[in-house]
Amino acid sequence: MSVIRLLPPQLINQIAAGEVIERPSSVVKELVENSLDAGATRIEVDIEAGGVRLIRVRDDGGGIHVDELPLAVASHATSKIGSFDDLEHVASMGFRGEALASVSSVSRFALTSRLRGDAAAYRVEVDGGKLQAVRPAQHPPGTSVEVRDLFHNVPARRKFMRAERTEFAHIDDLLKSLALARSSVEFRLSHNGKPVRIWKAARDEQATLQRVAEVLGVEFPAQSLRIDHAAAGLQLSGWVGLPTASRAQADSQYFYVNGRLVRDRIVAHAVRQAYADVLFHGRHAAFVLYLELDPAGVDVNVHPAKHEVRFREQRLVHDFLFRTLHEALAHTRAGQVVSQAQEAGGSLRLSGATTPLSMPQSWPARAGQHRLSLGVRDEPLADYAALLGEAPRTSSMSQAEPGEAPPLGFAIAQLKSIYVLAENAQGLILVDMHAAHERITYEKLKSGRTGSNLRAQMLLVPQSVAVSAKEAAAAEEYADALAGWGLELSRSGPASIVVRRIPALLEGTDVAQLSRDVLSELAQHGSSRRLQELENELLSTMACHGSVRAGRRLTIPEMNALLREMEVTERSGQCNHGRPTWVQLSLAELDKLFMRGR
Repeated sequence: MSVIRLLPPQLINQIAAGEVIERPSSVVKELVENSLDAGATRIEVDIEAGGVRLIRVRDDGGGIHVDELPLAVASHATSKIGSFDDLEHVASMGFRGEALASVSSVSRFALTSRLRGDAAAYRVEVDGGKLQAVRPAQHPPGTSVEVRDLFHNVPARRKFMRAERTEFAHIDDLLKSLALARSSVEFRLSHNGKPVRIWKAARDEQATLQRVAEVLGVEFPAQSLRIDHAAAGLQLSGWVGLPTASRAQADSQYFYVNGRLVRDRIVAHAVRQAYADVLFHGRHAAFVLYLELDPAGVDVNVHPAKHEVRFREQRLVHDFLFRTLHEALAHTRAGQVVSQAQEAGGSLRLSGATTPLSMPQSWPARAGQHRLSLGVRDEPLADYAALLGEAPRTSSMSQAEPGEAPPLGFAIAQLKSIYVLAENAQGLILVDMHAAHERITYEKLKSGRTGSNLRAQMLLVPQSVAVSAKEAAAAEEYADALAGWGLELSRSGPASIVVRRIPALLEGTDVAQLSRDVLSELAQHGSSRRLQELENELLSTMACHGSVRAGRRLTIPEMNALLREMEVTERSGQCNHGRPTWVQLSLAELDKLFMRGR
């Protein structure tokens, strides 16, 4: 073996560059985050040839003193932390102090800066790691960083660069995420001398929502819920897309922890569970969420590029996210988008995550006073197929008093014994009667779940199950919590457990697989909803079989009863499988179909 020796600084910086700089967008990220930490209110990013030829980032931040310019490009030199206590309470975007040194070691680099109040600016250049003398320059207050010919001295890395369009697309996506993180900052992006993006600084919530619309699409605000909830030292705010606004790819998911965009498995798991009951299979939710917590409660120093974080209280964060989003989605009901979208600037609002959205009081007060059957006695599980409600005293929009019309209006006809047609204040409502009744029945089954449903059933012969050592430890640690759900497990060895009881509702299930699934989630996330999910799957099947079927003729009072139930049932905008239960066609849309002017 070769003798042990110290590496030269240039090689150290190039190794660090390999960890920090994956592509031109990585450089843009480091430079823009430095601008944000400097207090910039305006940031301009100029790109040439996808960032290979030139990356220039200019800001109006605080600037750098002339004596500190050489230090700014030195390894592990930073103004953002000075002690271990600072490292445990990181509040800045960048803090390691190796970014500029790494970038300058693989490019032709120039840094120009001017403090506010100084008469002149100063410039320092680095070519392939060789520092040049500081000299005066012309520049407004703030800082500019120029990175030319990226990887010109590391040909092997340059070979891995993609096409110009691809590299610029990564930069564009990065700027979008940073623009969402700091809505109060103006961002400008140009490519090859042509302006591409201009995000003006947002001064209020409406302007912030406009920026969100520019990034996620103009349809997103009208198809989203506003979240603003705080508990246990955590605060979650932002917007979550309605299940009907889901996407085929997870490309519209932005989650920020103390202003830092992160990809975290705890967060992803909590969001996925929150949408589990309303999202169609294979679809992905869209959201922009901001989690604020004490910096001491999150470790941002676990990934070289700071894409990941580690929460000190993972279970607390997971449960907080899940419950907040779960409650927000639960309080969405069919018709609310129609009646409340304009009141919250284009999006529904949920403040506190425990208070249901307000509903008109004139029409739902009569629901539940009498029983109206849809006559499905010949269907399986007929006991679950009855709808509660009362046909309203008014049966058409023309007879309704101003302000009394319910969101889903009044039934006017049935189409092909499948769809219910109703008229409301905005126009025409189409309802898939089976999907709607399926959700209503499902929610009634869940809310009616009693101790008898959760009764544990003793296995005739206790079953031994081989698990991992980590899962066996989870069985021992969470034994009491599992017993509360009717699953009695005991550790019988370093990597084995014995199952003695299971929930009565899950009789006949694969006991070994059920135990492994539950323990795997407990070991990884500190919590598990697998038992409840399995029970919900069974209840969903029961609801599907017990709901009114397509082909069943309904009377007008029965159709109105169905509409009223939809308006007061949680998650009634989607069936149990995530399909939409209703569609609104506004009068303007109908006029457009017939080219009718007004």
